[in-house]
Amino acid sequence: VQGGWAGQMIGVTYGAPTEFRFLQKINDQPRNWKPEELAGALDQDDLYVEMTFAAVMDRLGLNATTEQYGEAFKDSKYHLWHANLAARRLLRRGVKAPESGNPAYNLHANDIDFQIESDFIGMMCPGLPRAAQRYAERVGHVMNYGDGVYGGVFISAMYSTAFFENDPRKVVEAGLAAIPPGSTYAQTIHDVLKWSAENSDWKKTWQLLEEKWDKDDPCPDGALRPFNIDASLNGAYVALGLLYGQRDFHKTMDIAMRGGQDSDCNPSSAGGILGVMLGYKGIPAKWTAPLAGIADKKFSYTDYSYNTIVKSTMERARQVVKEQGGVITGTAFEIPEQSPATLGLEQFRPGRVVERIELNDPRWKFQGNWQKANSGRSK
Repeated sequence: VQGGWAGQMIGVTYGAPTEFRFLQKINDQPRNWKPEELAGALDQDDLYVEMTFAAVMDRLGLNATTEQYGEAFKDSKYHLWHANLAARRLLRRGVKAPESGNPAYNLHANDIDFQIESDFIGMMCPGLPRAAQRYAERVGHVMNYGDGVYGGVFISAMYSTAFFENDPRKVVEAGLAAIPPGSTYAQTIHDVLKWSAENSDWKKTWQLLEEKWDKDDPCPDGALRPFNIDASLNGAYVALGLLYGQRDFHKTMDIAMRGGQDSDCNPSSAGGILGVMLGYKGIPAKWTAPLAGIADKKFSYTDYSYNTIVKSTMERARQVVKEQGGVITGTAFEIPEQSPATLGLEQFRPGRVVERIELNDPRWKFQGNWQKANSGRSK
């Protein structure tokens, strides 16, 4: 658990300077990460947003409902984007979760948002992917639907598996087994696994991904543009890092980052999953040394520090293990073997976007008392 949270923090700061700077192209720029950069993790939405949902569990218990997660999210004060922003606006206007993530209201339903907020679920479900699926479905439908939810299921199942599996390929396969095979997300990850077995060069697999899957993004910001915040494409970059990283912490993060697009979130997830697999002591000291100086400082908008989120995660893990029929004796966890459940298939496939119609296009006709306002995109 220490390794998982540390891996997330290191990964997000490693990729932060490159976020959405490389669109439909590989990042070939040198990256010289400095230890003092790790403090920036305390202000990263990749981390503090997921802690909103961890706090609901800590306050209300493991049986908290999707609607209760939505109520907590509605009252959050931080800036948001994409599916998160759309969901919070809906929640504040009276649309309850899970409708707040449904594409009937939220056109960002396939975006990456829940995928980057699901890490904590896998870490509290060691070796228990079925339990992780259940919690991921509850939380994920606050802001996402279909592939957007499956991204979080995929990530959390990989974390869960990484506690007991040292082969990154088997971890990715376990994540794939946790999502419906008929989903676009599953088909994308299936291709990454297939192509990575056929090609020793990750850049070849990246190119195949671009040619097949980096198109027809329904996200309003990405449609007919190189920008792509789709959960499945970015999840494929996480898998790319794990599959080609060879259990090397730096190499895993680096490949996940160099795939481009959401290139701070992707190495954060890859680094967190590998951090669980290696354990905190297995991460080279170069990366973890600066953590000691910030381990008791709180993440923005939360009451958690690194040390307290680790403690909180461990307490929830104890509860989950007992709930799933395990036994805890002292510091020993006896955990029953568990395979993923079969999830029902839901998909948002609106079809191909054919045109962007900007606000100043004369085809728009406004009636009534419309006024121009600049309230900010993340309100």
